[in-house]
Amino acid sequence: MDWPSSDYDFLQGPGVSEESCIQHCLDDCLCVAAVYDQGKTCMKKQYPLSNGRKSPNITSIALIKVPKNIGIEKKGQSLIVVLAVLLGSSAFLNILCFLASSVAIIYLYHKRLNLPRDTDNTFATNVRSYTYKELEEATRGFKQILGKGAFGTVYKGVLASDSKRFVAVKKLDKMVEEGEKEFKTEVSVIGQTHHKNLVQLRGYCDEGQHRLLVYEYMSNGSLATFLFGISRPHWDQRVQITFGISRGLMYLHEECSTQIIHCDIKPQNILLDECFTPRIADFGLAKLLLAEQTQAARTGIRGTIGYSAPEWFRKGSISVKVDVYSFGVMLLEIICCKSSVTFALGEEVALIDWAYESYKDKRLEKLIENDEEAKNDMKRLERLVIVAIWCIHEDPSQRPSMIKVTQMLEGVIEVSVPPRPSLYTSLSSKK
Repeated sequence: MDWPSSDYDFLQGPGVSEESCIQHCLDDCLCVAAVYDQGKTCMKKQYPLSNGRKSPNITSIALIKVPKNIGIEKKGQSLIVVLAVLLGSSAFLNILCFLASSVAIIYLYHKRLNLPRDTDNTFATNVRSYTYKELEEATRGFKQILGKGAFGTVYKGVLASDSKRFVAVKKLDKMVEEGEKEFKTEVSVIGQTHHKNLVQLRGYCDEGQHRLLVYEYMSNGSLATFLFGISRPHWDQRVQITFGISRGLMYLHEECSTQIIHCDIKPQNILLDECFTPRIADFGLAKLLLAEQTQAARTGIRGTIGYSAPEWFRKGSISVKVDVYSFGVMLLEIICCKSSVTFALGEEVALIDWAYESYKDKRLEKLIENDEEAKNDMKRLERLVIVAIWCIHEDPSQRPSMIKVTQMLEGVIEVSVPPRPSLYTSLSSKK
């Protein structure tokens, strides 16, 4: 039941004790019961005088102790426990009422203990916590490797709770020493992201030294395998993949409650689902690395040579523009179906320099060779190349944001003539 706010007195503070609570009620001729919270809160129940009723003859009171776990809510709100014992009536009824109230309090106390406890933001999402044994069994002892990356090894598995759906279990190798709190914070951020162009996090394991992440399984593998295989993917399909990746990055940079910088955009970290929709993977994991490895990470762990922005090697501070640079390099790879890393090994110039030279000489057909579909769409091809050149500008402030990149790619806004890449300038000056 609820007590009206007019007929009880609410006391709290360090000066409130069991004895003072009892005495406070005895000093009030209208007090019929006191509820004492061991958290230093006293609730004094008064006998409401209305309809011509007289004040009761009170000779003693009943005191109820409330465990700290329950607490007494503030004035004007519903109370967890209420006792109104009109003393001066039958002693038998008083005892019976007191026993019934005590039983009710014990019942409410245990019921509260069994209620789901408030959890952190990680559990507020669809992300679930798994034990290491569960994931070990799901992957059959971590047998089938899907891939290896800077953050760890990915294994294919099937969870016991959903035997009809595969998952990808990433076993992280290098973690921040702070451990549990940092890990759960980052997992919470990743778990709250929802976009069709991001790989969805389904769960995690934080047990002892083990840190694992459980993702949905992408049946068509990575963009790298798709692009650099034997057969060339269709032009329109490549264009749609480009749009999807740009939208996913725009979401991470601009639309998340916590801005996320990926730090390692490359075809190996773009996965394709059953409909060949691109999904960005490994986003938000940079902070999970060991702090002492961030320096070396500029050329390895948190960035890959060939995709890393120039400022990555000059200073420790980074911005979302490092992702824009990496996207620009990857966009050229999608256009040409050539790996920038492999291209650099077999040619005298880098892929970005070769692409700019082809654009400058108005010979964009060199980038697509025998791709008839792309040749029939030269206007869009030129626009994509120009956007890529803008993205790889040496000065981060001159690179467009991912919002602008997406708008330019989709033809929403016009694209201006791009600057000459600084790397091209340096190579040309040496000749």
